[in-house]
Amino acid sequence: MPGQLFVISGPSGAGKSTIVSALRERIDRLGYSISHTSRSPRGVEKNGTDYHFVDKETFEDLIEAGDFVEWAEVYNDYYGTSFAAINEQIASGIDILLDVDAQGARNIKDHFENSVLIYLLPPSLDVLESRLKARGTDTESILRMRMEKAANEIKECTWYDYIIINDDLEKAISEAEAIIVAERCRAARQEQTLKKLFAKYISIG
Repeated sequence: MPGQLFVISGPSGAGKSTIVSALRERIDRLGYSISHTSRSPRGVEKNGTDYHFVDKETFEDLIEAGDFVEWAEVYNDYYGTSFAAINEQIASGIDILLDVDAQGARNIKDHFENSVLIYLLPPSLDVLESRLKARGTDTESILRMRMEKAANEIKECTWYDYIIINDDLEKAISEAEAIIVAERCRAARQEQTLKKLFAKYISIG
């Protein structure tokens, strides 16, 4: 059985990276698609662990070659998810988490129709702004752009499969974990296991 794609989206500052890291620690056989980006590493970020860091020219060559299932230009830098990063893992039966924006989520759903989309919301835009300011990584102009983008992005959440409001981090992590566990228990995903366990006694499929 191929692996399942789980897409997590949400405005910058909603807590996506923290929740993704927690899920990878708590859930077995849960991979993560490392995105490409043309921006420079921040802080302790490492190439091949946090992102595949490439220059703009290389990124544009990859776009031209059709290597990305989704990509976008955000604040003058490129971000994208390669087909290779996804296909290799799902072919081996590993479920994958992806952290992409709403546009990227639509593209992924177009190519992988069984993907599960989760939208992460802050409890309010005021709280979101406070979180972004506390990070101390953005100029005032970038902060304003992030807030404007967030207000527009939040409108997209209604077509996602699940919505989580991150007003309590542990609760939000538990809800995301419950979604993944529940999706793994779907009958369609358990068919091969059922055949192995009960094929001797009953006909399945």
